[in-house]
Amino acid sequence: MGSGIAQVCAQKGKDVFLTDTSTSAIERGLKEIGSSLVRLAQKNIITEDPDRILKRITPVDGIETASLADLIIEAATESEEIKKSLFARLDSLASHNSVIASNTSSIPISILASSTSRPENVLGMHFFGPVPLMRLVEVVKAEHTSADVFERAVSFVKSLDKIPVKVMKDIPGFIMNRIFSAALREALELVEKGVASPEDVDIGMREGYGWRAGPFEIADNAGLDTIELIGKALERLGAGSLSPRSEILSQLVSEGRLGRKSGRGFYDYDPAGKRKTKQN
Repeated sequence: MGSGIAQVCAQKGKDVFLTDTSTSAIERGLKEIGSSLVRLAQKNIITEDPDRILKRITPVDGIETASLADLIIEAATESEEIKKSLFARLDSLASHNSVIASNTSSIPISILASSTSRPENVLGMHFFGPVPLMRLVEVVKAEHTSADVFERAVSFVKSLDKIPVKVMKDIPGFIMNRIFSAALREALELVEKGVASPEDVDIGMREGYGWRAGPFEIADNAGLDTIELIGKALERLGAGSLSPRSEILSQLVSEGRLGRKSGRGFYDYDPAGKRKTKQN
């Protein structure tokens, strides 16, 4: 997710520092960005030379360059403790006026802001994947986020040619994940009870309700391990009724079937990430 955010910022002419947990992860992220840009250019979605865009992204080890950034977007693993620790470190490095945003999809921003000395400069900026193609971004106003910082964040999202949805109350799961988690929870129950297959549920939601992808297709794209983490976070934060956790989901994750990124989830995928069709 972080590499996708870096990519769309660079595509719009912004200079970006990109870091990750290891050198190999950074290199992998840059490779993914390069491949994505080439595909977008081949489809005429972008007209600027991919290499020129890529040069706006500076890979760095560590987070010390946070001191040079006006806006810091955190996209770490969906873990409250990891994010709180990272926010505390970023707060100690960033300039006084810098804004720190989290790409979390479920953790209330106020919890993360409590690890900093600048809660007025902290907010949520939840991108949807794949980031280069999905235009939606939830902009989340925490309890102490200043009105000016919030509106600047909304303007920033628009500058990326994204569509901001304003989340005016900081609750677990925000808007979209609360709705989707509830839908996926019901879909999983239908499959567990033998009422329908994942494929038929997805077909029903696409054809009957106009979804671009069904709940199981969306889950595979997001990563089933991520879906499970979101469910655990919702339960821990008092929104357990929305949690999509189930025996089927837990079994798939334990088997390493994490969705598109691992080649298998509710569906099977080829090495290029294209869904395999069933053989009759």
